[in-house]
Amino acid sequence: MTNSASSQTAARDICVCLEWLTPQHKEQIRSTALPLGFTPHFFDLTEQDAARECLQHSEIYYGHTPALLRSAPATLQWYCCSFAGVEPYCKDPTFFANPNCLLTNSNSYGVTIAEHVMMTALMLLRQYPQYQQLITQREWANRLPFRAMRDTTFTLLGTGDIGQLTAQRLRAMEVRGIVGLNRSGRAPAGGLFDEVLPISQLDEVLPRTEVLIMSLPSTPQTAGIMDARRIALLPKGAFLINVGRGNALDQDALVAALRSGALGGAALDVVEPEPLPQDHDLWEAPNLILTPHVAGNMIPGHTRDANVAMFCEDLGNYAAGRPLAHLVDRSRGY
Repeated sequence: MTNSASSQTAARDICVCLEWLTPQHKEQIRSTALPLGFTPHFFDLTEQDAARECLQHSEIYYGHTPALLRSAPATLQWYCCSFAGVEPYCKDPTFFANPNCLLTNSNSYGVTIAEHVMMTALMLLRQYPQYQQLITQREWANRLPFRAMRDTTFTLLGTGDIGQLTAQRLRAMEVRGIVGLNRSGRAPAGGLFDEVLPISQLDEVLPRTEVLIMSLPSTPQTAGIMDARRIALLPKGAFLINVGRGNALDQDALVAALRSGALGGAALDVVEPEPLPQDHDLWEAPNLILTPHVAGNMIPGHTRDANVAMFCEDLGNYAAGRPLAHLVDRSRGY
């Protein structure tokens, strides 16, 4: 897919509105942009009025503020979202005054999310929620049964960046098996999975799944994919981890399965809605590790560096009229 970088009506300004850029990041963007004929203008989140004014004559916007995007005129040619989740922009075309505005996401969170998955998988397998409850009650008991990673089979519902980086780490732990499920059923390069199947075969895979890891984007096809019927297909004592999108999971059915003991435990970093209401049943669900959407964020330096590198890579592609490496297909939602 080509772009309109050579448009004569758009300015060559880039509006960058981010709160986490270091001086080194700004210099990296500047040294990439200037030789290509672009001028970057930097703002933090406290300077949105100035950023909004800059957007009126900018060709590119790099940031994550929906209100700013809505204020951009039709001359905006490319919105690089610094967040991975771009489903709001795919569902609502009114965000873009220019209907042909390119959309990319700097999906740089794979490493930190994969680390979060490994943390929660170990905590669940080694009975951390139950031990934490005992410690809170000041009980010294150390005989709870637990499972080893290398004796466990993992199913990864989603084999994109997060799924592949998670599989890489699981492979290093010498787990018993790694099964991947994706839309096409084609295995990613690298031989990280023992088996890759299309999502249409999910019902066949769940009964032999010991740990299910969900890292799906939010699309009409993934909403509610793990409903009560499919949760019931998991074997007794299985674990479920969701780091994708909260709407992929029937949360009421999950709570019921945890309370009945049908599931051994779960870890959710994403829920619906967010923030989670204070009276929601998830707060009191047994053997649940609940984190407030922190698996992927801009705190680790590696994530920030990768985010900027992805933008600079695609800025070079954009200037040369090449397809953008991180282009989002708005019709698919990712």
